[in-house]
Amino acid sequence: MPRPQRPQTPQKSQAPQTARSAEGAPLPPFPPGFLWGVSTSAHQIEGAAAEREPSVWDAFSAEPGRIKDGSTATVACDHYHRHREDVALLSGLGVDAYRFSVSWPRVDSPGGLDFYDRLVDALCAAGVRPVPTLFHWDLPARLDWLERDTASRFAEYVARVADRLGDRVRTWITLNEPAEHTLLGHALGVHAPGRRLLFDALPVAHHQLLAHGLAVAALRAAGARDVGIANSHGPTWPASPEAADVAAADFYDVLLNRMFAEPVLLGRYPEGIAELLPGDVEADLEVIAAPLDWYGINYYAPARVGAPQGAATEFGGVPLPAELPFAPRPIEGRPVTDSGWPVVPEGLTELLTGFRDRYGEQLPPVIITENGCSGEGLDDPGRITYLDGHLRALHRAIEAGVDVRGYFVWSLLDNWEWAEGYARRFGLVHVDYTTLRRTPKASYAWFREVLRAQR
Repeated sequence: MPRPQRPQTPQKSQAPQTARSAEGAPLPPFPPGFLWGVSTSAHQIEGAAAEREPSVWDAFSAEPGRIKDGSTATVACDHYHRHREDVALLSGLGVDAYRFSVSWPRVDSPGGLDFYDRLVDALCAAGVRPVPTLFHWDLPARLDWLERDTASRFAEYVARVADRLGDRVRTWITLNEPAEHTLLGHALGVHAPGRRLLFDALPVAHHQLLAHGLAVAALRAAGARDVGIANSHGPTWPASPEAADVAAADFYDVLLNRMFAEPVLLGRYPEGIAELLPGDVEADLEVIAAPLDWYGINYYAPARVGAPQGAATEFGGVPLPAELPFAPRPIEGRPVTDSGWPVVPEGLTELLTGFRDRYGEQLPPVIITENGCSGEGLDDPGRITYLDGHLRALHRAIEAGVDVRGYFVWSLLDNWEWAEGYARRFGLVHVDYTTLRRTPKASYAWFREVLRAQR
């Protein structure tokens, strides 16, 4: 289906910004050597869909009603053909690193690795560290995470990429957000591949984590010494002190946070989970718990959760079935992004100090691999306020003793935002989806000044 053609005129011209909050206070200095970057993902920006094998997202977005605006990522930002322009934007921004993802379907296509060769070369020439994520939801259409063998196929693919790029790539990320890919894609059916399996989706989580462990082994075999994962996490708040609400929040926390952190960090699943999973789970956990050099966290907001109320509810705008043993509740009294997500910077401090307290010496250094918000316009003070607040919250966690080594903004570019289509704009750079013209926003200029002030 073709993308709807709609006006893409920016609202206002870019205004210069200084690295100060709305109150005028400069950001505090971060530790020497702190890694500053921005993030993207392949399916959301690359386009050039005809020049790669199909992914589960191609099939999903072709089904009527799956994507809110009826669009696809066939062209997206056309980063595949315009990557040099985008590397120039990275250079102008002054970031240390660029977190992108490698498309497994593209690597499976003739010449697919050649593109990543060119991209990595361009980044290195610009003095920007390439940080590839090896899986960001765009599974080849021929594969299925319900099948254990997909984990082995992933390790083979990772070995090919590492063999080709490992002479220039220092930092690697195995998976992005296996929790969301499991929940939204396989349990609730609102992301690709569109399955609605509820708790029967648990093997998908286990097979992704096994794939992570096998990928770490493949990267180590190729000489990699800077390997992490990008898991999504947020504090879970009970809707009330009532026992039923506390129990529901605890269950939610296990399902969305601990089930994905603890196999990696502790070599075990939370109580009651392992017996629901297929295969020799204990043997798999030895693979999954391969030591990491750092642990990546994507943070957007806390969750407020209570006992089910006998009716369907929502998770981030996604309808949830009434039979679930928890019910997300709104976080009131907070500003929200245009995605409807509450803005709670202090939740990042709470999350990081909580991880430090829970996992102690078993928590490696942390990198914030995603943080950002959606919003319209070239003049985007809401995004500046959001990023400023979260950076201050991150600094408070560092002051409290959490070993945080880096921070990546989501995202460099406006992009195709999965089931939302082109309706949400997360970029520091505006993209006109008709002409594909890139225009830096005020937040781009602000973040550039942040980076200059930190050096």
